[in-house]
Amino acid sequence: QVQLVESGGGLVQAGGSLRLACAASGRILVSYGMAWFRQAPGKEREFVAAISRSGGNTYYADSAKGRFTISRDNAKNTVYLQMNSLKPEDTAVYYCAADELERVAVITRPDSYDYWGQGTQVTVSS
Repeated sequence: QVQLVESGGGLVQAGGSLRLACAASGRILVSYGMAWFRQAPGKEREFVAAISRSGGNTYYADSAKGRFTISRDNAKNTVYLQMNSLKPEDTAVYYCAADELERVAVITRPDSYDYWGQGTQVTVSS
């Protein structure tokens, strides 16, 4: 089992940047495929980005491509989401998630993930 704690959220102006971090404790992070999701008020949780156990493969939602970068440092047991050129529509609670089986075919589905953090709020002002 692994515990996940997100950090790095905050208030930023449109066009700005934030770097989210997801620190894992318990089982080592390299055992899991990892992802970031987000959920805005009144909306369903949506996939943002994912990364394979080794970090060799990354996947992005269309809304994140070219602006967001997911990475991981397995030695530090941490996954990151670098967010640039932020837009007001990026405002949401951002969650990291861990998948024991690294199910690439269903990588965008929240129910593919076994463990979740508590989330960190990102607010982008216009």
